[in-house]
Amino acid sequence: MTAVKESAASRRAASDGSARGSSDGSSDGGAAASGSPSIRRPLPWWKRLARDRAVLLLALPGMAVIVVFQYLALGGNVIAFQDYQPYLGVERSLWVGFENFQILFSGDPEFLAALRNTLIITLLQTVFVFPAPIILALLLHSLVSNRVRQWVQSILYLPHFLSWVIVVAVFQQILGGAGLINNFLRSHGWEPLDIIGNSDAFYALLTSQVIWKDTGWATILFLAVLAGIDKSLYEASAVDGASRWRQTWHITLPGMRPIIIMLLILKLGDSLSVGFEQLILQQQAVGLGVSDVLDTYVYNQGVLGGFWGVAAAVGLVKGLIGLVLVLVANKTAHAFGEEGVYRA
Repeated sequence: MTAVKESAASRRAASDGSARGSSDGSSDGGAAASGSPSIRRPLPWWKRLARDRAVLLLALPGMAVIVVFQYLALGGNVIAFQDYQPYLGVERSLWVGFENFQILFSGDPEFLAALRNTLIITLLQTVFVFPAPIILALLLHSLVSNRVRQWVQSILYLPHFLSWVIVVAVFQQILGGAGLINNFLRSHGWEPLDIIGNSDAFYALLTSQVIWKDTGWATILFLAVLAGIDKSLYEASAVDGASRWRQTWHITLPGMRPIIIMLLILKLGDSLSVGFEQLILQQQAVGLGVSDVLDTYVYNQGVLGGFWGVAAAVGLVKGLIGLVLVLVANKTAHAFGEEGVYRA
């Protein structure tokens, strides 16, 4: 009788233990199934360095170039406050304070003309050059055949790899006084066109050169964004009867809006740099009145004229204006709910 009681007690204990085990297991399984994230402590910085050492070593040459030629070079702006002479160096050149800046804003006609030309070319490039790759990307994206699209893209990319010397020479061979078009007009008894060397047509010539050279290459980012837009959105809108224009307005352009805003902010930061090589190559043909911009003014005043302090002051002011434009544009983008270039 005692043995029977002990056996029953052992079976009851075993059943209680299995019940507790199953309940514990179910609770653990529920916690696992719920997918609650486990709290992990961040790795110390020396362990992260050891883990990512290969990537850091690959990035080291590029970082060194940026530090040497971008950040360390900022120290050269000190000559904007000096009557800098190369044979004396920074240490022995005379300090003049803000005298170089006073020369700029005291009504110097050459500086005012360069500033006016810079603003005009900046406005033209913002209105006509910046939207050109967006329109071209939309046109390329509408092509049905991938083979035709790749063939057209390859042709449009080629001008980007040409130097400005070649680009200017090509335009002169086509639009110059002895160029292809004028020779054709003369052979048929018509009056030739005065384009190259005409100061009235210079801004249009500059804009067309930039569009021809860089529009194809600039479409790469926009085409990448277009490729990432969900195709089901177009299919659903087509089922609802949306036209191609409505799809572009309500699906394509909203999908491209973040990259457009980011590139526009970066463009504003570099807006006062309107192409030194392109302008200096054509400056002699049209004169300084319409072709002298801030970059060429710095070259003419510093390298050719020897006024290094004034040239450095112009470069410093131009950089500060670009910085202010980027900060204001980025803050404006945040006010409209966009990410912009960065978010503090």
